[in-house]
Amino acid sequence: MKRTVYISAAASVVLMLGGPVAAASAASADTARTLPAASAARVDVTADGAAEAALKKYPGVVESLDKDGAVWHVDVITKDGKKHAELEVDATSGAVTQRGEDTNENAGEHKALLAAKVDAQKAGKAAVAVHPGQVWSVSWDDDDDGATAYWHVEVKGSDGKTWNAHVDPTTGKATASTDSGDSDNDNDY
Repeated sequence: MKRTVYISAAASVVLMLGGPVAAASAASADTARTLPAASAARVDVTADGAAEAALKKYPGVVESLDKDGAVWHVDVITKDGKKHAELEVDATSGAVTQRGEDTNENAGEHKALLAAKVDAQKAGKAAVAVHPGQVWSVSWDDDDDGATAYWHVEVKGSDGKTWNAHVDPTTGKATASTDSGDSDNDNDY
């Protein structure tokens, strides 16, 4: 009789302790299975996505965009050329923060940019067509010396090397130059 009581008591203890332990183990296993899916959902914002997000917050024409770590720096000129905004786009979430605005721009300085048939986004796509990789920066370059304006695009190849391209703002033709290397060796990406 005593043996039956001991066995029943031991079985009760095992069931009382085993149930919550089994439930916790199952929950941990489910959580472990869902973590990779959540991590896989994280997608970095591309140059094109950063430009779109910036233009949604501050309509106009992208003058430049540049990836710096986890942030895209985007400069936008209003379509009348009279205002300029400095925006930051979070490279993970796409959240846009306005860092500054100049409401006293000289519209004449931006005449060529505003008249360009090829915008920053199209220039980035043209550069990647010449040298596959990821657009790292796009900037309008008019040299202020009367030279023909163009888009300067930096593309990071899958090999980690940076390639430069000049894109004609009228035709969209991209001309790639040689690898510029990562001279500061700071692994910007």
